[in-house]
Amino acid sequence: MKLPSMRPAHVKRYLEIGRLILRHTRRGPAGDGLAVVTEAPDLDGVTAPSVHDLAHDLEALGPTFIKLGQLLSTRPDLMAPDQLESLARLQDNIAPFPFAEARAIVEEELGGRLSKIFADFDEAPIAAASLGQVHRATLRDGRMVAVKVQRPGIREVVASDLEALESAAAFLDENTRFGATHRFVELVGEFRRTITRELDYRQEARNLAQLSTIVEPYASIVVPQPVAGLTGERVLTMEFIRGRNITRVGPLARLELDGDQLADDLFGAYLEQILVAGFFHADPHPGNVFLTDDNRVALLDLGMVGAIGPELRARLLRLLLALADGKSEEVAALAEAVAERNEDADPTAFRRAVSVLVLDSRGAVVENLPIGRLMLSLSSAAADNGMRMPPEMVLLGKTLLNLDGIARVLAPQFDAQAALRRHGGRLMAKGMNQRTTASSVFAALHETAEFAEKLPARAGKILDLVAENKLSLHVDAIDHERLMEGAQKIANRITLGLIMASLIVGAALLMRVDTTFRLFGYPGLAMLCFLGAVAGGVGLAGTILWTDARALRGRPSVARRPQQL
Repeated sequence: MKLPSMRPAHVKRYLEIGRLILRHTRRGPAGDGLAVVTEAPDLDGVTAPSVHDLAHDLEALGPTFIKLGQLLSTRPDLMAPDQLESLARLQDNIAPFPFAEARAIVEEELGGRLSKIFADFDEAPIAAASLGQVHRATLRDGRMVAVKVQRPGIREVVASDLEALESAAAFLDENTRFGATHRFVELVGEFRRTITRELDYRQEARNLAQLSTIVEPYASIVVPQPVAGLTGERVLTMEFIRGRNITRVGPLARLELDGDQLADDLFGAYLEQILVAGFFHADPHPGNVFLTDDNRVALLDLGMVGAIGPELRARLLRLLLALADGKSEEVAALAEAVAERNEDADPTAFRRAVSVLVLDSRGAVVENLPIGRLMLSLSSAAADNGMRMPPEMVLLGKTLLNLDGIARVLAPQFDAQAALRRHGGRLMAKGMNQRTTASSVFAALHETAEFAEKLPARAGKILDLVAENKLSLHVDAIDHERLMEGAQKIANRITLGLIMASLIVGAALLMRVDTTFRLFGYPGLAMLCFLGAVAGGVGLAGTILWTDARALRGRPSVARRPQQL
């Protein structure tokens, strides 16, 4: 058995992680797994931690675990629905670090003195998060900018935490059934890739530029532009946008807004990102969405983004439209098509769960049933029945859940499903036009020409095989022995039925033949044929009833697997 690393820093983290697990989980049925703790009284009468305390406890463990919580919010197979919602709204507002350290990082990263690069640079940050903080500054040409500076020493902290997490994950995967089922090594590997990209501010600058191009058709949506030449691995300089956190907009200010139009534009812009471009802002919690002074919506902090391939985008659009139209069978079929199945998958139970979800969602508005929560519930239903949705789909659910919260601020009665139907047709057409490029047309023409070129030769081979009586068809059937046995039983019953019918017809004909041999006053041969048919019919009926009853008793019952963490 491979033991985890025993370095002192790692041991301390193991203890902290262990306390977190004990605080927020309990043993599942029969001791074979962990199940999520919901709020309930303990044995000593003290209330157990609520799902919201999980987010707070992760924040207390530091930046790495805040980001890990955000990743866990995309894993419905590990977390309960209420925990998913709590983690999806996890924000990382923590105390800022000293200005002297920020100055040193900016000067080292940009290669010059702060006073030479900027005309003015505010010492007090306007925002601080787990990985960095933002200062307001003014360029030499008078432009106001926001400078994002990475927290000093954060890379070393993240690297140490990742080593501890990887060691613990490998131990769990190798030595517990729970770990082998949920593959924690893969989870930590995905987390390493995510946080490594987020620690490179040059990548975030590229994300800002790309997203700005995507949302350009929406005049009410704005994305800050990076400043060329003033961005490095640990420093990001971007356009400063005047505004305020969207959750701090007061009732009087809302009267001046066209909230319904803003919510619709925001929802449409996100659908454009997700379903057409395949690149979207994956962390639109209220702290990253501002209402500008000119009443537009600004999308900030592009460290966390999502990417979706063309094939999955097309299926997600159909899935969202099916959800909006309340087509439970189509939703279940599309979800099954993209899901990864475990050995104990139960598609029938999953389809029943989807029917209930879709039925509950009909006619719902954001205030009652957010579309993001519906997507996460769909992923949870899949996890409960031995299936796992693609990570992109769960990240989409988390994104839409945060978006639902913002829409609720702008327009409490905003109908997300109506917006899906309203934007769906346009986005589907736009996606098809986007895929129909010159290169794709030429590729299709090339494949068609190649097919037409090879068709005569292939058709000639098939006709030669037919002429020589060598054409054979190979069919792979599941359990062909039982299939042949069943076909033989059917053939036997049909044959016996024909024989009995022949005996009855023969008995009717022989009734007209007058013979000295008689039974019950009728011609003897006719009665023998008739009695033989009766005996055969009774025997056949008894055999059918007996074999069918035995098959029914021997059929295994289907039991849903227990829901466990």
